Amino acid sequence: MLLLLGTSGFLGAQQTLTLDLAGARKTALEYNKTIANADLATLKAAAAVREAIANGLPQLNAAVDYSNALGAKISIRFAEGMPPSEIDIKPQSNFNLNLTQLIFSGNYIVGVQTAKLYQSMAGISKEKSELDIIAQVTDAYQLVLISEELLRLLEQNQANLEGLYEKTAALETFGIIEKTDVDQLSVQVNTLKNAVKSSERQLELATNMLRLLLGVPVDTQLELTDRLDQMLSEAEALPLAESFRVEDQVDFRLLNQQELVSRKMIDMQRANALPTISGYYRYTYKLLKPDFDMTPANMVGLQMNIPIFSSGVRMAQVKQARIDLETTQNNKSLLSDQLKIQEKQLRFNYNSALETYLNQKNNVEVSRRVYASLKLKYEQGIISGLDLITADNNYLKAETDYISAMMQVLQSGVQLQKLYGKLD
Repeated sequence: MLLLLGTSGFLGAQQTLTLDLAGARKTALEYNKTIANADLATLKAAAAVREAIANGLPQLNAAVDYSNALGAKISIRFAEGMPPSEIDIKPQSNFNLNLTQLIFSGNYIVGVQTAKLYQSMAGISKEKSELDIIAQVTDAYQLVLISEELLRLLEQNQANLEGLYEKTAALETFGIIEKTDVDQLSVQVNTLKNAVKSSERQLELATNMLRLLLGVPVDTQLELTDRLDQMLSEAEALPLAESFRVEDQVDFRLLNQQELVSRKMIDMQRANALPTISGYYRYTYKLLKPDFDMTPANMVGLQMNIPIFSSGVRMAQVKQARIDLETTQNNKSLLSDQLKIQEKQLRFNYNSALETYLNQKNNVEVSRRVYASLKLKYEQGIISGLDLITADNNYLKAETDYISAMMQVLQSGVQLQKLYGKLD
């Protein structure tokens, strides 16, 4: 769901954007600058294919020339002993229309095939960019929710301690509570105030990062509608594939296309040894005709260029292309091993994070009960302020560790889904 409130359109000055995670992903895919560049790359690759094909289609060119001999003459002697006859060289001007057609070229055929491979690579690169942005938006969206939860927790704890501090300060005036306990609580309250300020800065940083990924103006107000507990429930029930297919992974598919391009580069270098055949038609119209003109108006011809000897240049080029192919194949094999290890590690990280989260969830419940019990004992004067502060610190640590465990589960789940290419 995505809801936009404002009066100046999407790129207006002040607006509120209300969206769930699916809406955030959709907005990023529409407005993110990285995705926009990926779209441009695919358009450029398509234009490159059209350019490669057009190089083998008929080419029509026109030219106009003008020449002036500056009064020079041609001297012709028709017989020995006779005075030569002089012919003025008049200015000449021609209009030429040239039509050329490539008939056969190995480089042309391979060039078109290579351009189509690059177009396919551009499509896979766009898919990779979209997957990266979706993963980044998901992390940023979840980080905002986590930061809001942490801020809420600290503010609640601060409010509770401030209320307890006021009661304690009132009791201290009557000599019921020692001043040391009041001072200790005062320090704890100030410490929590600093923690709240730090949490507010963290929340603003996370929100700005999400704005950047969404491609929205910096003053856009974001309202996130997805609930953190719902996202955690989905992360706990994350379906994991029994087997990981490296061939389906986007990085491997991209390198596989690069291998095909490297093979075409070998064909390209081999094609340099093949002849190139082209035909042409030329039409010439005399704008300024000379007195003596033997140039026909229409001319049709064929031209064949045959490579004969290159002193080993072509052989060296083919060898280099083969080395590039072997390098790409080695990189492909290395990437396959890396992806398998990465999948195993990410799966371990996810299971470990999930186990830590479940344990910490129980720890928080226990810490909450312990703190509530000790707080009641402090109000009854059974324990000292130092004991209460220690309990409060332990409770806060348990809560922050719990929130950190939440983040680890969510992030490890996103990383694993990204590797599988299944961030829906």
